[in-house]
Amino acid sequence: MTVYSYKVKTIDGENKSLADYQGNVLLIVNTASKCGFTPQYEGLQKLYDTYHQDGFEILGFPSNQFMNQEPGSDDDINSFCQRNYGVTFPMFSKIDVNGKTAHPLFRFLTKEAPGILTDQVKWNFTKFLVDTEGNVLKRYAPKTKPEEIEADIQQALA
Repeated sequence: MTVYSYKVKTIDGENKSLADYQGNVLLIVNTASKCGFTPQYEGLQKLYDTYHQDGFEILGFPSNQFMNQEPGSDDDINSFCQRNYGVTFPMFSKIDVNGKTAHPLFRFLTKEAPGILTDQVKWNFTKFLVDTEGNVLKRYAPKTKPEEIEADIQQALA
């Protein structure tokens, strides 16, 4: 199994296979609009602008599981991201990332890259780096700023 085994829904409501991203380095991030880490959208967009042409994709998955910090609809989330941070990387429909209702993709990611104290996603803006073959390389804590991941992205793209 790789991330390419999963299907997701875009923020615009279209079904999408992650196999469409095969051959790209991916950074999969659970996001929220009302979180202390929300300004990371700016750094994520900078990474996307810098490396997208080299085969790098960021996939944003909004989740409302952490203190209701993503209460809006998919349309609200999409507008917020574009208006406030100029987000152009792919965003997906709001999902659960933990528990019995967790999306199968996030169950896979947390199994492949367990956390230090728990396999669960700890908070918004947990990040997973995936290689061109769909294998999870590394998990990053919510507090890890996007620019701190840049060297790992460069290495994965090499």
